[in-house]
Amino acid sequence: MYNAFDESLERIKRATGARTQVDLAAILGIRQSSISDAKRRQSIPADWLLKLYRSHGLNPDWVTGGDQPQVLREGMALPVGLMEPGAGYSSDKPKSRTVTVSSMTGVIAEDGAFQERPVEMLAIPEPFACSSLTVFKMEHQNMEPIIRRGAYFGVNKEQKQLRSGEIFAVAVPNEGMVVRRLFNDFENNRVILRSENTAYKEESLGSTTIIGNIIGRVWWVLQEL
Repeated sequence: MYNAFDESLERIKRATGARTQVDLAAILGIRQSSISDAKRRQSIPADWLLKLYRSHGLNPDWVTGGDQPQVLREGMALPVGLMEPGAGYSSDKPKSRTVTVSSMTGVIAEDGAFQERPVEMLAIPEPFACSSLTVFKMEHQNMEPIIRRGAYFGVNKEQKQLRSGEIFAVAVPNEGMVVRRLFNDFENNRVILRSENTAYKEESLGSTTIIGNIIGRVWWVLQEL
């Protein structure tokens, strides 16, 4: 007799055409042992749900609980983009948590710290929350299409170590808080701040300057497609 996890796994296989765990591991881009680990925990990892949405448009609530619709279509609000790998997503219908949303136009103090300015409240899935999370609302178009204007995005303020190619929230002098993809330019002792929208030019900050100005890594995005 199937339990909730097994039923979720069968829904995934049925929707993706995977016949074996080897097939499923290839679709998810994971090791086969990761499926065994998830089965032992009886929990569908959140990164599976995001990969399945990206590749097949599958609704996380359908995967975990059978709730319709099976496929999330254009215009529906859903989690997309960046979610910490391995975060748990229970086979039961997910719980939500209400969090404060801050404006990107908060105040930068004399020491360079970004002081948040709350503007509204938002209910997010429980797995999207962490103790060091701050949620912001995107007010610019420079990161489109990954983060559209009006999208909500979570910033993990504990993750400030610069890793080239990842997206961070940064406090920029005379500009305020910005969201950019960062790249180390060791040869010129600087960090490149790159927008996704090619209409915006690259910026750069000295390597020593940016260290104290990173607010945190963008962890996830919620937006209308």
